[in-house]
Amino acid sequence: MPVTTLDPKTALVVVDLQKGVLAIPGGPHSTDDVLARTVRLAEAFRARDLPVVLVRVTGAADGADAVPGRTDLPRAGHARPDGWDEIADDLAGDPRDIVVTKRNWSAFYGTDLDLHLRRRRVTQVVLTGVATSIGVESTARAAHEHGYNVTLATDAMTDLDPEAHRNSIEKIFPRLGETGTTADILGLLAATTS
Repeated sequence: MPVTTLDPKTALVVVDLQKGVLAIPGGPHSTDDVLARTVRLAEAFRARDLPVVLVRVTGAADGADAVPGRTDLPRAGHARPDGWDEIADDLAGDPRDIVVTKRNWSAFYGTDLDLHLRRRRVTQVVLTGVATSIGVESTARAAHEHGYNVTLATDAMTDLDPEAHRNSIEKIFPRLGETGTTADILGLLAATTS
């Protein structure tokens, strides 16, 4: 179902649009396109005094705070370059923005994201970011479980694997909320706040 409405207290939650993540090629959308669309959304939210949450993922250099447990796929064990976890310059710097640091896939687990949203009486979140099937999907699931209305900007997110992106967009997200393009969301935002 396409996105139908935006609540008066809607927040934009941007997942992992940081220098190291944006350096990875994405599909089906380029990370440059995802960043540009997210910047447009952030500017529109800020212009209407709606919260913008910039989520970044990081970890201790020695891996001491990495999520434990065995997995079939090996985890990245290489050292990250300096600055890899800094929010993209095109998004960073607005003093009104909320910055949340996570160490897991979901922006909710082990962070104060829910507290920030509830204190601002937010009832809906619009999600963008990388990777669709990992950080964005985990955050969407948690937002749904926390009782937020969830909207997913499908052209303002991408994945390392285009098939994983497609699966999230077509199979998972319709169960968690409403989906729409950046243009759809900007149109609703203009109509809702005009």
